[in-house]
Amino acid sequence: MKAVLSVLGLVIAVAVVWLLMKTQWAQGPAGGTPPRQMIDVVGVKADLAVMGKAERLYLALHGSYASLEELQQEGTVSFPVTNHRGYNFAAEVDGGQHFKITASPAGPAQQGWPAFAIDESMEVTQQ
Repeated sequence: MKAVLSVLGLVIAVAVVWLLMKTQWAQGPAGGTPPRQMIDVVGVKADLAVMGKAERLYLALHGSYASLEELQQEGTVSFPVTNHRGYNFAAEVDGGQHFKITASPAGPAQQGWPAFAIDESMEVTQQ
């Protein structure tokens, strides 16, 4: 009888640990943000920083800011700007004065994901 209770206790303990680990993995370390979203968000912020640096380089070489298509033609942005990491990128350019590149969630699978932007201040902000 004592052996049966020991095994039963062990099975219950393993089940509780398994449920806790499963819940933690589904939520991620931020207490609710899935790991896939966290990875994509970090990547999108890095992509925006690359685009901001590309805009600065383009300004130095050409005297004005560029559209995303122009940055891709120059080769300073080598990744797609639509549905990249679950985000679409768009640029608003005011010649040599200002630029703002936004990253917006691409589809229903990213519903509730944050949008981000970078401008000539080179600060990535959440929209």
